[in-house]
Amino acid sequence: MLPQGLGCRSGEFVPKPSLPVRLVLLVAGTSLPLIIFAAGIVFHDYIKDRREATQRVLEIVRSVRFTLDAEMRRMTGGLQVLSVTDALRSGDFAHFSGMASGFLDQYGKDGVILVADRQGHILFPAFEPDSPMPTRRNNLAIVDKVFATGQAQYSNVFFGVVKRKWIMTVDVPVMRDGEVVYDISFSPPIEMFQSMVEKQRPNADWTVTLLDGEGVVFARIPNPDATVGKHASPTLLPELFKSSEATLNSMSLDGVPLITGFSRSPLTGWTIAAGVTESSLVAPLWRNLAIASAIGAVLLLTGLAFAVRMATTIARGEMLHDLLIEELNHRVKNTLAILQAIAMQTFRSATRSERDKFEGRLGALAEAHNLLSSEKWQGSELKDVLERVLQPYLINAPERVKMFGPHVPLSPRHAVVLSMIVHEIATNAAKYGALSNDLGTIGIDWEVIPGGTGEVLRLIWTESGGPPVTAPIHRGFGSRLIERSARDQLGGEATVDFLPRGVVYTITCALEQAG
Repeated sequence: MLPQGLGCRSGEFVPKPSLPVRLVLLVAGTSLPLIIFAAGIVFHDYIKDRREATQRVLEIVRSVRFTLDAEMRRMTGGLQVLSVTDALRSGDFAHFSGMASGFLDQYGKDGVILVADRQGHILFPAFEPDSPMPTRRNNLAIVDKVFATGQAQYSNVFFGVVKRKWIMTVDVPVMRDGEVVYDISFSPPIEMFQSMVEKQRPNADWTVTLLDGEGVVFARIPNPDATVGKHASPTLLPELFKSSEATLNSMSLDGVPLITGFSRSPLTGWTIAAGVTESSLVAPLWRNLAIASAIGAVLLLTGLAFAVRMATTIARGEMLHDLLIEELNHRVKNTLAILQAIAMQTFRSATRSERDKFEGRLGALAEAHNLLSSEKWQGSELKDVLERVLQPYLINAPERVKMFGPHVPLSPRHAVVLSMIVHEIATNAAKYGALSNDLGTIGIDWEVIPGGTGEVLRLIWTESGGPPVTAPIHRGFGSRLIERSARDQLGGEATVDFLPRGVVYTITCALEQAG
């Protein structure tokens, strides 16, 4: 536990990750962003494909609408030609029959032409009274519209009384003397519309549907037999009456999620809807994500294997390095022990004070060595060096020393030399200065300032509250040691000012890279 007032470095007690962990994190930190970036590109392409698919469904429904409108205009024009013939206007249905047959030949045998009066009675073709065929139109609503408006009309899907199946009709008025006298109706083969949507379908992932004015299906691909005569799906039907053209996500009558577009014909009031399956877009997304993930996983595993192998190699090197450091520590400690033994024999006749001085300097050197050993001779931090040297003086009164300054890493050489210098200064303070009584205090401030060739450390030791200060007449060995060490080994200088309030030491030295 550090003495009070000295503090500790931020994060000192946070364990440093091991080398394998750091290498794995490096590989993961490099590879994972690339994998995420690749996944982002794949997802961006998916969003782009969805936009293009949305635009494509609109193009399809517009194309089908143009084709349908063109065919209905041609069909309506043919009926209008029949409606102005003299045979039909005069009610000569025998002669009109040949003309109607020529029109029906364009559409095949399943087309039916009917002529009805205002009440919907079928006048052409004529049925025998006992015939099972009907004699009256069952879709009277469209007949009423033709007589009321005098315009061509297009019906919704209904069940025909003649064909006995789902049909739709085109009805055109027959005019005589400016009045509507008949309604000529044509129900084209439903297969004609079915063929139209089949030709317009891009591929099997698409659904194309024709719906009447009430949203009832009259042609569809796929699965027409099960869907003709049904209303559009609940997700699409309400949207048909909100706008004439739109795109949306919907569920088909087959239960398939679709990106759907629809467009209503201004001519007939019918709606053309087309949709592409969501799966046709999602499947490539998952496939591309799987490919990107597989490639990323291979790269990540390769990188991790390389990192583990490199960590093993470096760990072996560190083990050898630690072994050498331990051997160095052992030899240095033995050397210091031998040096201490020699000093004790040499200074046998010296005074106790002289032996204490030498042993204190030797102890400071040993403490600096211990600090560097704990850091594997990679250098140390200035505050740690100061704490190590001053710790014997702070056991009983740690508040007497205050330190202020930034984090400054020191090289091994600087750490050893500064340890010796601070030890000498502290020894003098303990014998003659602020640490020699119970009231004195020490302030240690340091800063890093720009120098001519690099950064310069300036450390100021300030004493106060000690005995009265008087400048010494003779300079002792300790003062010479401080000055020479700062000048010769640190390339700086050390000055001392004997001020009335206390001694002030100023030490400057050029910093070098720690380690």
